[in-house]
Amino acid sequence: MATKPIFITGIGTGVGKSLVSAIITEALQADYWKPIQAGLDDGTDATTVQQYISNSNTTVHQEAYQLKMPASPHIAAAAENIVLEINTIQKAMPVTNNLFLVMEGAGGLMVPINQHQFIADVIKTLNVPVILVSRNYLGSINHSLLTAMVCKQYNIPVIGWVFNDHYLHYEQEIVNWSGFPYIGSIPFTEQPNRQFVKEQATKIKERLIELL
Repeated sequence: MATKPIFITGIGTGVGKSLVSAIITEALQADYWKPIQAGLDDGTDATTVQQYISNSNTTVHQEAYQLKMPASPHIAAAAENIVLEINTIQKAMPVTNNLFLVMEGAGGLMVPINQHQFIADVIKTLNVPVILVSRNYLGSINHSLLTAMVCKQYNIPVIGWVFNDHYLHYEQEIVNWSGFPYIGSIPFTEQPNRQFVKEQATKIKERLIELL
């Protein structure tokens, strides 16, 4: 059976994509891959996800690009005299026997990877459906609906929304206005760990499977 890739993107930077990626990876016992890692001093997102995973079926794959500077990928790449190429990412896409491959993006959909292409172009070229991560904060309605609009403009298939943290009660409004399904809501925690990830994975697993 062919592997089903799922791309995790967010409404911006720092919205909890790695935590949600870990939860979805754990729920599906999927493999995990982050094509572009920008910033190495604080460790990689792949290392973070590996630390959160409890199951023995997940393989965490090597990034296509590891960039030292914690900046937009096109800037981090330029600092190392590298030009990021979608073809390179495509060729580096892991081959696995796992049914699911969770792919984590860098920032949001309109993050540039070079002077002409964005994360949305990577998703479109790889032809993968996305899960949108929205962190609840003042202003996130606008950021969420703009993200949904870009998905529609690019004709990117959306599996649904995962909301992170809690701020007021407009998750259902974002779901209704965007027209994309609700997958689940992750409560705020000061210190995420394997137990937290496992608990949240169990909560969203049934709904996630239903939408895939």
